[in-house]
Amino acid sequence: MKIICIGRNYAAHIDELDNVRSDEPVIFIKPDTAIAQPNLPFFIPEFSNELHHEVEVLLRINRVGKHIQSKFAYKYYDQIGLGIDFTARDIQQQLKLEGLPWEKAKAFDGSAFVGKWFDKSTLGDLGKLTFSLQKNGEVVQAADTSLMLWSIDEIIAYVSKYFTLKIGDIIFTGTPAGVSQLVKNDRLEGHLNGQKAFSLIVK
Repeated sequence: MKIICIGRNYAAHIDELDNVRSDEPVIFIKPDTAIAQPNLPFFIPEFSNELHHEVEVLLRINRVGKHIQSKFAYKYYDQIGLGIDFTARDIQQQLKLEGLPWEKAKAFDGSAFVGKWFDKSTLGDLGKLTFSLQKNGEVVQAADTSLMLWSIDEIIAYVSKYFTLKIGDIIFTGTPAGVSQLVKNDRLEGHLNGQKAFSLIVK
């Protein structure tokens, strides 16, 4: 199982980090060891002094596919969830300055939190999914999938050009604006189409 992440898929988030908009989706990968343990707090890693939350809509692949056409992409996933791409922003910024890969900042142990999975047939129009993240009871990130620069099906088609998708693979589809630093005892709660998808304590 692999975790495939899409970066810079919401224009407002690109602007808030002063990044350049790409002509194609930005892809990076997390190993399976990045999956956070369920029902446990998230522990801020000791190597970062600026750990950020990035809430994202997730897809779980349910069949093997390669070179998938966008019009057939809907056949390759049946569950959608909400999760967090935890990012060591201080380390990422340094790596970017040096022109180096992001793995230390993005793919460390526990950096991929996965919430509850929902059958996609229960969620209505997948092109207009609403989702949000609350931190200590306050909404800090909120968007809907219509704001994606690349849609769910376009992401699957693009990713499958380079990587064979396998059953159980998870795709993180990108984060909207509103990312911010986490501190100990922060409480996070995510909602997808008005339904609670996860709650998490930061330690």
